[in-house]
Amino acid sequence: MDPVTHGLIGATASQSYADKRSFRAAAFTGVASAMLADLDVFLGSASDPLLNLELHRQFTHSIVFIPVGALIATLLLWWFVKKYLTVKETYLFSLAGYTTAGITDVFTSYGVLLFWPFTDTRVSLDIISVFDPLFTFGVILFTGMAFYKRKQLFAWLSLGWIAFYLLFGFTQQRKAAEVARKIAEDASHEIHQLIVKPTIANNWLWSIRYTANDSLHAAGVKLIPFSDPVIYNGESTPVLDWESAFETYEGTTLYYDIERFSELSDGILIRHPSHEQVIGDGRYSMLPITLSPLWGIEVDTTKPNQHVQFGTYRDTGEEVRESFLEMLF
Repeated sequence: MDPVTHGLIGATASQSYADKRSFRAAAFTGVASAMLADLDVFLGSASDPLLNLELHRQFTHSIVFIPVGALIATLLLWWFVKKYLTVKETYLFSLAGYTTAGITDVFTSYGVLLFWPFTDTRVSLDIISVFDPLFTFGVILFTGMAFYKRKQLFAWLSLGWIAFYLLFGFTQQRKAAEVARKIAEDASHEIHQLIVKPTIANNWLWSIRYTANDSLHAAGVKLIPFSDPVIYNGESTPVLDWESAFETYEGTTLYYDIERFSELSDGILIRHPSHEQVIGDGRYSMLPITLSPLWGIEVDTTKPNQHVQFGTYRDTGEEVRESFLEMLF
């Protein structure tokens, strides 16, 4: 989730069991500790661009790291809250806030290595966008009231709103998955991999991606409660068989980097339609119906012993914005 929402949820968790004396210091501790985990965005190497992708939402978001992260937060925050909290209280409020960091990211469309180091599988439920203003507004409202009035009731109302919205996202995703299977059935496709995610900043326009017959197929579906689904047919493109395409480079840094990027992309790699040398993550695009990857790696076969370059290819032009809003509304 975005940093603001992370911090607010962390504050909610800390406020939910704080007394009036420690209420606002607990909220501050929860905010800071919940945001601490995302400092992993600064980890990486200039010579190896993929390292940052591998480390983001990795060990700092793992369950086993939570007590350590809370301890680090306590050491950093103690000097700011020692007039209001004991060391034990600071740690417990930090623990509550830091715990929410990895757990809440599980619900988003990118996922975390929740069980690192035991497995490198990213856990992602795909039921809420990384940024969802309606969700955040509810958390701001109740968490702000709790902070102002120093009452646990509003913190619990915030937790209730969070649970309600995530449950709504879960039901929306189930409906979108049913639509996806119907689309595939109508096209006589046997689904090999299915990805259903909410589009940015909302929970009613969903992106559908599925692989069938060595191709990736895209579609969108709008799910308004008490209304029939509105389906938007999308593009199709071959899934890149990178192992065959680059078998002559096996053993090189280039081959190893493509393999790493494939693992980060759940194996769904496609050629970027506008950039000949770019291999993209087929799961994400600006529009649910298009297959123009948001990010990818630039493969230069003349430099097989150098790390690939990672780039983003977001198109936020007027045509894309109008198409998105037309589908959304």
